[in-house]
Amino acid sequence: MDGKGSPKFSLDPKSVFQNSALYREFLLEREEILKHKWHLSEQAGHDVGFEKGLLDWIVKHRAAWRASREKDIAKEKGVG
Repeated sequence: MDGKGSPKFSLDPKSVFQNSALYREFLLEREEILKHKWHLSEQAGHDVGFEKGLLDWIVKHRAAWRASREKDIAKEKGVG
């Protein structure tokens, strides 16, 4: 905050990007994909690679994960 009680915003593009809701959602989704890739790799007994993990997660889990995230976001905003 500045001396007048207003929030102080950074004009640094990197800071703005990293603090954006879109970037935070990307990081959460990426974490889920990496967990899924790990589970697939454990089952296969070898690293299945990011692309296989990504595609499998999108087909099998992304829609439900997004729906859950949207509910969580609505609760945080006091909508739901």
